[in-house]
Order: sequence, then structure tokens, then C-alpha cells
Amino acid sequence: MPKRAAIFDYDHTLITGDSFMPFLAAVGGRVKLYATLGTGLVLLGFHRLRGDVTDPRHFIKDYLLKKILAGRARDSVQQAAIKTRHWQKENPEVMLSLREHADRGDIIVIASGGLNLYLPELLRNTPYHALICTDIGMDKDVLTGDMINGNCVRLRKAERVAEWLAANGPFDEIHGYGNAPHDLPMLEHATHKNII
Repeated sequence: MPKRAAIFDYDHTLITGDSFMPFLAAVGGRVKLYATLGTGLVLLGFHRLRGDVTDPRHFIKDYLLKKILAGRARDSVQQAAIKTRHWQKENPEVMLSLREHADRGDIIVIASGGLNLYLPELLRNTPYHALICTDIGMDKDVLTGDMINGNCVRLRKAERVAEWLAANGPFDEIHGYGNAPHDLPMLEHATHKNII
């Protein structure tokens, strides 16, 4: 029997929008989120003038995580994860594809730049075998805000997917679902590419 894997991006693929900013808004409130984002954008401009920022998106994500999550107890963000689940709108066509893969016995992998703090809650009713995402550091159940395995987007996501495939394969077929341009590096590991 062929061994098949199906890898799905989450934001803008399994769902029609984004999960990261709604989660941070649920944790810290919209006013704090947008005030922090504004400050982060000013700092980004300063650092770009100095030439010490290579990835502006990473800079902003790192800044928001440290300012909004650092110092919070992990349990304190659970309600925010639940609230975020109610804001999500599934992409019905892609979700149908996922369920069809699951029904035929394929191994389902979710690969997302989203956080390990909320994705398990958002995926509670979705069949999957593995979750590859941005992991947030903790010190004695207190969040540090650090991305401990890197920011699981673009090239870093592709690297982590490749590591997972090597550790769990070989596979006869790999179906990949993601959006362009962000997921194109990940989709290079798929034998069947589906750009949403």
C-alpha cells in the first residue's frame, strides 16, 4: 500500500484569513496590539536605516511576541486560543481536500507560521497526525516570547517540513497545499503541489 503524506499550511490555506494577529488581540486587547505594532514599525524603520534588519516580517513578529506574550502564564492564554477559534473561517474546498486525504489513510501534517499556543485549539476538530509550527519558549510555565525553533515561515518552514519528511518517510506521494509566495519553498518538497 502506498505511503502518502499531505502537508497543509494553515493561514490563508485551511482558513481564509490570518490567526496570529487575532490571537494576540485576544491575549492583550486590540488597543495594546495596535499600539505595540505601531511602536514596532517605528523601531523597524530605525533599524532598517542602520542596515541591521534582514527580515522585516520576522522583526515585527519577534517584537510583538516579546511585548505581548513574555511574562504571561501559559494557562492564561488558553481563553484567547478559544476566542480565536470562534473568529476563524474555514476554506471549505481545502478543508474538504484534507478530509479526503484523511479518509484514504494519508498522513496529515499541518505546517504553519502560527503558534503552538493556539493551533492545537484551532485544529481541535481537524484530523491531523503532526503539527509543525512556531514554538514559543517557556520558563517554568511562563512564556518567554522567544521563537525557540525559529520562525516557522517560508524557508524555515520548508526546512522543518523536510526534516519531518526525512524522519518519517520515505513517502510514495507527498501532496502539498499552501499559498504563494510564502509556501513555495515548502511546496518544493511535494510531488503534487496545490497553490491556493
